[in-house]
Amino acid sequence: MQTTFPRLMLDHARQRPDAPALREKSYGIWQTLSWSALATLARQLACGMAEAGVQRGEHVVVIGDNRPRLYAAMLAAQSLGAIPVPLYQDAVSAEFVYPINNAEVRHAVVEDQEQVDKLLDIRAQCPQLANLWYDDPRGLRKYAEPGLESLDSLAERGRARDQRDPGFFDAQVAAAQPQDVAAMFFTSGTTGNPKGVVHTHFTLLDRAAAGAKFDKLTASEEVLAYMPPAWIGQNIFSYAQWLACGYVVNCPESAATVTIDLKEVGPTYYFAPPRIFEGLLTSVMIRMEDASRLKRWLFKTCMAVAQRVGPARMDGLPVSALDRLKWQLGDWLIYGPLRNTLGFSRVRVAYTAGEAIGPDLFTFYRSIGINLKQLYGSTETAVFVCLQPDHEARADTVGVPIEGVQIQLADTGEILVKSPGLLQGYYKNAAATAEVLTPEGWYHTGDAGFIDASGHLKIIDRAKDVGRIVGGPNDGAMFAPKYVENKLKFFPHIKEAVAFGDKRDRVCAFINIDFEAVGNWAERRNLPYAGYTDLAAKPEVYELVRECVEKVNADLAQDDKLAGSQISRFLILHKELDADDGELTRTRKVRRGTIADKYQVLVDALYGGKTEQYIETAVKFEDGRSGTVAATLKIVDTKTFPSLRSAA
Repeated sequence: MQTTFPRLMLDHARQRPDAPALREKSYGIWQTLSWSALATLARQLACGMAEAGVQRGEHVVVIGDNRPRLYAAMLAAQSLGAIPVPLYQDAVSAEFVYPINNAEVRHAVVEDQEQVDKLLDIRAQCPQLANLWYDDPRGLRKYAEPGLESLDSLAERGRARDQRDPGFFDAQVAAAQPQDVAAMFFTSGTTGNPKGVVHTHFTLLDRAAAGAKFDKLTASEEVLAYMPPAWIGQNIFSYAQWLACGYVVNCPESAATVTIDLKEVGPTYYFAPPRIFEGLLTSVMIRMEDASRLKRWLFKTCMAVAQRVGPARMDGLPVSALDRLKWQLGDWLIYGPLRNTLGFSRVRVAYTAGEAIGPDLFTFYRSIGINLKQLYGSTETAVFVCLQPDHEARADTVGVPIEGVQIQLADTGEILVKSPGLLQGYYKNAAATAEVLTPEGWYHTGDAGFIDASGHLKIIDRAKDVGRIVGGPNDGAMFAPKYVENKLKFFPHIKEAVAFGDKRDRVCAFINIDFEAVGNWAERRNLPYAGYTDLAAKPEVYELVRECVEKVNADLAQDDKLAGSQISRFLILHKELDADDGELTRTRKVRRGTIADKYQVLVDALYGGKTEQYIETAVKFEDGRSGTVAATLKIVDTKTFPSLRSAA
């Protein structure tokens, strides 16, 4: 699209001034901000920022949950030609130091006291950080730090500036060009410092428009914005596509109210990573296990019909009149109330991305009438590379290349992409940019995969992570750790998994149980436990997990290429992997190298033939305190299976 974000905002304000642009739930009541009110607020904040010294081309950090005034602040910065840089609101203060210094940030817009405290904590390490503007004033009344100011005060200064120079704001918006830098997103940094991905107005809006055209999105859509704005997936869906289409974005009151707010809003367009869909389904299954025998029977009977008939119905395939009648009856009794309970009663298009989704999970949602599909993209591609068309949604692919996208496979199996949405480059990192962008304009995704016979893209793993088994009966076999980990995580009782095997004679794994799901399972069996560490060590839980692992092994044996990736031994970790402990990224991607180093004693025990290993681990608690968790972990051998295809 040959326009900019602020111009689109002003277009909506002129064409439909009273239409809702944003809603925010505050104290249990939904508050609406119209397009004209948003344009006025953005104008005031932009003029206030100019008064405070924000310059064209400067970076402005934005930290917080999805909040209308933070969105307005991003639009205000872009109106001046400044560049918003959203950072993860759940990051600890030390994680802000590198991006703030790397981007030479002098100005920050934050949500509340928590984020203010984090930035004040690192101010000595970021001496250039001059202005801190906050949205929520609670707890900040007696703060007297230099440069600390509320957004209300900033807007008031902006009103005065606008009255003195009424043409200033419009001139600044008019000066911006589509090829100007619009935003910068820092990568998750799984192997080192995060990299700043630079995107222009054109790259972000072109992909937003292409995605909207693909799914026929209109201004009548309703979206719930509850994932971190620093994740480009949320940013595209609730910012770029919001402005491209003009639909309504709803901001929940808090993370604790998301499920309630989801039901109240009833979004028509929904986006979430697989773990959100897994969590919703787990909560449903836990509730059903506690239901009466009649309700459990009814649920099981109707779901059997749904799984047999629902996917074919969603894919537009012929279904017999009797099956249609059975499904409609199930819809009246179970599926409709279930969609309403989940908050999906009005969903027209739902997407998942970021990780592979389990086929059972994928089938479940589609079988009850939810149009769940997968997409493929990354921060560097402005998200939209491949999307699944209606009636062509499958659990084992990520869709077809959409308008403007070309895909090429390197000799190594790596996927290369050419698209109008490619990054301009990595900020102040020409070497890294040259590694991923060829002179011909192809982007190295780092993912290994192939195009299947139907034209859909299949992803195997990260290309750099695909290794080989060395020695033993599976010598030379391919090892795809993420593929194995995802298969384990498809089970509701397993939350995280880390597989090892490259350049080793067999595959071993660390497992994190899902505390809620396994806790409910234990309670129904009258199995007492005192917390995560105690529950994870129970022999009954080990047996439960062993059954899951062996099912994965049996499945892997069906594929002659991956049969050598079967898991020989595993242990259940004594603590949950945590981003605050450096074990996961803020988008919950496993830092495999960090974990291998941190738990080297456990890796050695797995491969050394031990049956148990003592470990003591330092942890950070939510209130900022540090402590240790210690346990003696059992190590279990599992059954592996011969490759069925090879045997055939």
